[in-house]
Amino acid sequence: MNRHAKYKTPRRPPPKKAPNNQKDPVGVYLRVRPLSAEDEECCIEVISSSTIQLHTPEGFKVNRNGEYKEMQYSFKKVFGVSVSQMELFEYVAKPLVDDLIHGKNGLLFTYGVTGSGKTFTMTGSPGQGGLLPRSLDMIFNSVGPFQAKKYVFKTDDKNGIEIQCEVDALLERQRRENNLFVPKTPSSRQKADPEISDMLKPEEACKADCVDEDSSYSVFVSYIEIYNNYIYDLLEDTSEDAIKPKPPQSKILREDQNHNMYVAGCMEVEVKSAEEAFQVFWKGQKKRKVANTRLNTESSRSHSVFIIKLAQAPLDADGDNILQDKNQVTVSQLCLVDLAGSERTGRTGAEGTRIREAGNINQSLLNLRTCMEILRENQMCGTSKMVPYRDSKVTHLFKNYFDGEGKVRMVVCVNPKADDYEETLLVMRFAEMTQEVEVARPVDRPICGFTPGRRYRNQAFKVELSRKLEEHGGPVDKDGTSVMSNMVLSLPPLPSSELTDPNDDTTLPRLIEALQNRQRFRQLIIKEYNKAANTMKSMLQELDSNLISKDNLIHEQNGRLLEKDKVIHNNKGEIERLEKKTKMQEHKIDILQKTTKIYEDDKRSLQQELETREHRLHRELSERRRMEQRMHGMVSDTQHKWEKECERRVNAMQLEMQNKLWVKDEKLKQLKAIVVESKTPGHPDPPPRQTQPQRPSREERPPSKRSASPSPLPTTTPVRPLHRRSRSAGGEKWVDHKPSSSLDLGTVLQPVIPNAIQVSTPNEKTLSKCDKYVLTHQEVASDGEIQTKLIKGDVIKTRGGGQAVQFTDIETLKQQLTTGSNRKRKSSEGTPANKDQTDGAWTDVETRCSMALEMKAGSNMAPGYEHHGITKRRKP
Repeated sequence: MNRHAKYKTPRRPPPKKAPNNQKDPVGVYLRVRPLSAEDEECCIEVISSSTIQLHTPEGFKVNRNGEYKEMQYSFKKVFGVSVSQMELFEYVAKPLVDDLIHGKNGLLFTYGVTGSGKTFTMTGSPGQGGLLPRSLDMIFNSVGPFQAKKYVFKTDDKNGIEIQCEVDALLERQRRENNLFVPKTPSSRQKADPEISDMLKPEEACKADCVDEDSSYSVFVSYIEIYNNYIYDLLEDTSEDAIKPKPPQSKILREDQNHNMYVAGCMEVEVKSAEEAFQVFWKGQKKRKVANTRLNTESSRSHSVFIIKLAQAPLDADGDNILQDKNQVTVSQLCLVDLAGSERTGRTGAEGTRIREAGNINQSLLNLRTCMEILRENQMCGTSKMVPYRDSKVTHLFKNYFDGEGKVRMVVCVNPKADDYEETLLVMRFAEMTQEVEVARPVDRPICGFTPGRRYRNQAFKVELSRKLEEHGGPVDKDGTSVMSNMVLSLPPLPSSELTDPNDDTTLPRLIEALQNRQRFRQLIIKEYNKAANTMKSMLQELDSNLISKDNLIHEQNGRLLEKDKVIHNNKGEIERLEKKTKMQEHKIDILQKTTKIYEDDKRSLQQELETREHRLHRELSERRRMEQRMHGMVSDTQHKWEKECERRVNAMQLEMQNKLWVKDEKLKQLKAIVVESKTPGHPDPPPRQTQPQRPSREERPPSKRSASPSPLPTTTPVRPLHRRSRSAGGEKWVDHKPSSSLDLGTVLQPVIPNAIQVSTPNEKTLSKCDKYVLTHQEVASDGEIQTKLIKGDVIKTRGGGQAVQFTDIETLKQQLTTGSNRKRKSSEGTPANKDQTDGAWTDVETRCSMALEMKAGSNMAPGYEHHGITKRRKP
């Protein structure tokens, strides 16, 4: 073993408990104390046996509007002012005492305001015994005839019970009686205290039913108080030194091997009667902390706990002695708790020590309320919050009861006077909440396995044996133990033993012979008796074994039957589950069939619609082909017309250019002739040359036919230098959101956004890095042209940590054709002085470009039609 494992404390396994899912709520009962004065105002009214109504006293406003508020509270049972102590015991404590005798634990405590009658309910007065003396009386009336001798059951220091044999118990009794230093417990034969005499009336005695008569019982009592959250033993003997008395020592709580809480070092006294047990209680009651306050002359300043522990063990198979097996000992206990009353310092007028005591009392009661609230919340809401048992000694001591170690019952005592209304209201709320807490039901103690009725069977055997012996030789003792002395009476009478003569030799030998015969006869009777006793014992043991085997067989068969019942129950559950599953599957099949039918109907309708659309599509395709053929024909006709028109225009232009060249040649010839004539005077003119007839001048000629085609567009567009036109060229960082497909319009004024992140789909990460946002959107304008819109906005942060875009501006980009002024190009000839249009002016580019053709919508203008040109206004 290594060093680490050597000093490691092993974890104790949790106690093995039988699984029990049955729970019972905490039984809460209410007792109303009668008023001390008849003319005093009462704020509690008993409506039924389980309901009371709380009336608001005069002058006490609950709501802000000043209206009185009446509330009703329900309990398991309500005891009015006329209910006796006996009736209260029958309903509240008797079931707990019955459970104690049958091996189950119980907790009963009284709760209420100071002066509400808690101590009277628990203890009582002469002639009106409370719950505690009546519980003791019922216990001893039930188990009194079956009690074991003193010190056969012995307590240890670890909250356990040990068993001693008769010899050890006898020695223990002698040692304690002879030891003067060990204090004697009060005897029932001593004179009772007059304050507690005649607590119960003989006619009020009660007894438990179905007591196990084959067991031996022993009762132990202990009495403690919890004062200022410290535990003190009230039965502990204090020092008798009057000058310097030794203060009582506080006790600590510990946990036994079964994880039950107990007070370590607490004195447990074995008692044999109810009077002796109550004397022990009264001895500790005189040491309890009480004080005189304004509300109560004997106000309890501590929580008192009286613990009744009942130990029981089965008899052996013969029914004579207690079975010497510690595992067969059953220990059950009943805790009777008288809680100190909650109080307000202002009402009690307490000072100094009383204030500290009241604070500790209220704190412990508050912790009790807190534990109840958390228990209720865990049970109702399914939570697993830790219950603060350790915050107070009261809740820590009774932790096991709330975890399922026994029944818990509470008697709420209330004073109906108006002065206690506020405290009573809090008590009612706590009691109402406590009723919702559930405690696991305690399980029954296991059966030892021996044949029941052993005690009475053994007694009957002894009585029968005594009767048989009486038939043979006279009376015997009741218990059949002094058989030897009684057998002599059944023998023949002795002869006369009187000696009259000293020389008589016949009387003594005859007497000796008679005595020897009687001795032989006595030995024979003893032998027959032992033989009959052994035979009877063997027969009884055989019967017991047969009965035990039959019981075991019955138990085994019952176990098998239970297993079969469980199997049948499981099979029934499985069958029900499968039936439910089958029904569910059938329902699903019906739904699927209906869905399939719907889908088939939809499929047929869609197929019909598809066929209809296919027919329509074929018809539209055929119409489209016909339209294409017609368009091809129109295109070919139009193309043929334009070819003819172009050929005509080319011929006309060639003819016109030839005419111009001919006019220029004529002019050159005339000029040449003039020059020659001026150089050679007197020289005869040459004969005229045959020339073609002169063509008419431009003014004389009719206007030529112009082409109807529009003039060509300018090939170049003036380009201006770039300039900053948008705020998007600033220093901010932009998100440029452009669609994946966009048309480039080729406009000059394109937006230039430096330091921008181009995305097709914006996301949160991109928006968090930028300050500005621009969205490029393209659509068709009203005039049929495509225009681009730049939608701009600011990126702002939201409260949730995200980003949002606030749009602030929209810019629109659109493509338009511009017509600028062209520079003039002079012709090769000069302009006439009279500024009339000549052939040279007609050849000027500006003159030719100043002709425009106006075509309106709906006109029949087409290639092949001639129109007059409209001269544009020249710029100055």
